[in-house]
Amino acid sequence: MIEIPSDLHPDLVPLAFLLGNWAGAGVSDFPGAEKCNFGQEVTFSHDGRDFLEYVSHTWVLDEEGKQVRPLETESGYWRIDKDRKVEVVMSRDQGVIEIWYGELADQKPQIDLVTDAVARTAASGPYSGGKRLYGYVNSDLMWVGEKATPEVELRPYMSAHLKKVVTPEEVAEMARNLEDMPDDGIAFFK
Repeated sequence: MIEIPSDLHPDLVPLAFLLGNWAGAGVSDFPGAEKCNFGQEVTFSHDGRDFLEYVSHTWVLDEEGKQVRPLETESGYWRIDKDRKVEVVMSRDQGVIEIWYGELADQKPQIDLVTDAVARTAASGPYSGGKRLYGYVNSDLMWVGEKATPEVELRPYMSAHLKKVVTPEEVAEMARNLEDMPDDGIAFFK
């Protein structure tokens, strides 16, 4: 279920499906890099202004699903205009800053993004641009990323399936809202 916070900037209502803390796993595979399974935690939050704040942490997982080491960290800001055009400014720990543009699909919570500008530090690896697709599917957040370098044409390199994480504060809020539930709880489901 998608909830729209009362203090969410009105322009951001179409992006409300992204809000919250998400966690899950995915796969990473790109020529010249280690192929691996990874874990991911993502947070989309807001403070009432006209953007969502985005933070993502990924880490390599071993065969048992345990964290081995950090993989990648990103942070940025997401905006949407009245024509459903999405813009993202993103910074990565690898020394890359990106500007992404895209669009929120009509009648479904899906966003297609393409890099418009890439700036790299001298220490960053080769990278010339990418594409991403984010979708809200059966209450889960799924995404796939494509990447290009001067040596490798645009191709998929990462994808993940994330589930909404319920925080202790959200559990407490749910508990406060149980006043109308019958004592046995069974009648609630009839």
